[in-house]
Amino acid sequence: MDTDLPRGAAGYLVAVPVAALCCLLPLLPLPAPLAGPHWLGAPVDWPKVGLLAFLHGCWESLAQGLPSPCLRLVRLLLRRPRPHGRPPARPDVNAFFPVLFAGVLMLPPAAAALVAAPAALLGAAEPTCRRRQVWNGSQLALSAFAASVVFHRLAGPQLLLGSRFPAALLPGCAALAAFCLVNGVLVGVMRLLAEGPRRPSAPRSQAHRPQAHRSSAQRSPAHRRTAAVPGLPVLVHAAGGLMVAVLWQGPYGAFAALLALLPLSISAWVFAQGHRERDAHQATVQALVQAVEIKDSYTRGHSERVGRASVLIAGQLGMEAERLRTLRYAGVLHDVGKLGVATELLRRNGPLTEAERRAVEVHPVHGYELVRGIAFLGEAHAGILHHHERMDGRGYPSGLAGEQIPEFARIISVADAFDSMTSTRSYRRGRPVTEAVTELERCSGSQFDPVMVRALVDALAVHDWQPVLPPPDTIGAVPDIPLGVPEPVRAAPRGVPAQGGGSVPTAGPS
Repeated sequence: MDTDLPRGAAGYLVAVPVAALCCLLPLLPLPAPLAGPHWLGAPVDWPKVGLLAFLHGCWESLAQGLPSPCLRLVRLLLRRPRPHGRPPARPDVNAFFPVLFAGVLMLPPAAAALVAAPAALLGAAEPTCRRRQVWNGSQLALSAFAASVVFHRLAGPQLLLGSRFPAALLPGCAALAAFCLVNGVLVGVMRLLAEGPRRPSAPRSQAHRPQAHRSSAQRSPAHRRTAAVPGLPVLVHAAGGLMVAVLWQGPYGAFAALLALLPLSISAWVFAQGHRERDAHQATVQALVQAVEIKDSYTRGHSERVGRASVLIAGQLGMEAERLRTLRYAGVLHDVGKLGVATELLRRNGPLTEAERRAVEVHPVHGYELVRGIAFLGEAHAGILHHHERMDGRGYPSGLAGEQIPEFARIISVADAFDSMTSTRSYRRGRPVTEAVTELERCSGSQFDPVMVRALVDALAVHDWQPVLPPPDTIGAVPDIPLGVPEPVRAAPRGVPAQGGGSVPTAGPS
């Protein structure tokens, strides 16, 4: 998981758990000079600590879509294997903080930090995620320790026990602010050490640059936790933690406090199922893309880049997040219909006959037929079917013109042509971005929607996009041909006459 982290980030990955362990020292019977203030760790209601830690572990598992510790224990005792066929859980994607906040309000700081430990140590993470899981647990322990210290220094426990409201809300809000501040600093330092300083535009740019795409196993341990703490969800969780603490320490007891968590628990479970469903959607799309890439080697990486370029365009148009996700699916799957085209035609380097060209041009219909039964694609169906239409009505398969062409298709058409021109093929080196933009602008209005072309140009002014170059050892063998210049005669596949002399596609999509 962290084998590719810089040395500073790897050291920080160790330092945070060590600091979290130091927060637990007041729980030990230390000599008076080393023990620190009495309220940091004693007296400790160990049954309450154990119950809160167990509940926090259970609800964290629920929020992350993982089996709870109780369920894993039952499976272990019954010797039942882990069920297969479910989308993999993603530790630390979601988090459930009410129980942890209740510990902050009811326990000494050292004991409040201890509540976060079992969820980190006993979680059902894959072995490759274990160190990230420990880091996240340590991060929460440090945040809880700091929040509890602030709450105690502002006499929060006395105000809470006396049910002195709204006076007790002030130390509670201060503790929440301390929790978010410490968490944010810990995550920010990890990102700075792991990824280095960024330019102001980098957070958006890095999300779409091909060379910045990394799997979850290569990201820093804090990559996903960052967005889980600040914002509205943490305020709702804090209110839930306050309600638990008031009920628990009042006349109603622990059972009523746990019942109060039921609505939040249902919400966390539903949220986790939503993440699982999106993961399943992504796995479905990725499987289709891999099938196309195996059949047509040119599309290797092309589909993902078209998806990213489409999102760049739509981002400039202010498209909402849900449609952006669907548009990315459409961009990634725009060439899935090539699965229905003869492989020899897809790999032909020379010009095609009229019959062969028609056979290739039917691939948008093949793609639509292939995915139309996948309900979650929604608007993506029209984008896949019509991404080769032209504004002047001379495109295919339906000859649509202007606003008749679906918005998704108009976006993908520009993204597809742009990546085709800036990508290296076996017979032509990828062109510079400026040259590709000039060609898009020349064909704006006739082939492409001018609004989409302008959106891409504006996006490229903010986001870096590097042409896909061939490997250094083969760069001399790939001709560097400007757009519009006739292609040289190229070797044909075995059994096919040599062809050439056609003109290089200008802004024609792949």
